[in-house]
Amino acid sequence: MSEREPPITYADWRQALEDDALLGLECRCGAVTATPKRACPACGSRELAARELPTTGTVDSETTIAVPPAGHDSGTVAVVDLGPARLLGRIDGAVEIGDRVVFAGARTADGEPAPVFEPEEN
Repeated sequence: MSEREPPITYADWRQALEDDALLGLECRCGAVTATPKRACPACGSRELAARELPTTGTVDSETTIAVPPAGHDSGTVAVVDLGPARLLGRIDGAVEIGDRVVFAGARTADGEPAPVFEPEEN
């Protein structure tokens, strides 16, 4: 029996980031993840469907990386609560927990894109 492929692969997710879109997966149980998975982390089901994620959210936690790994920049990263899912991303600008942010595209380091968020203008 072959293992069922997820509706979006990591390559699909990366391409969506590079095309300025956030993709996730939704399970029939209602759980949503912000990155590709083979099974639902909530119930274990493999019946997942691709879905676009909101591009605005709230900073759930944040930290500043002062000494980054080789090939990466120092700066702020945050877990952003997008509503149905949370996503780790880079932050352009100053934020605090609870601040609203908006997806601003992707930044690539070592050939790997990462989502970038910036403070939402009021």
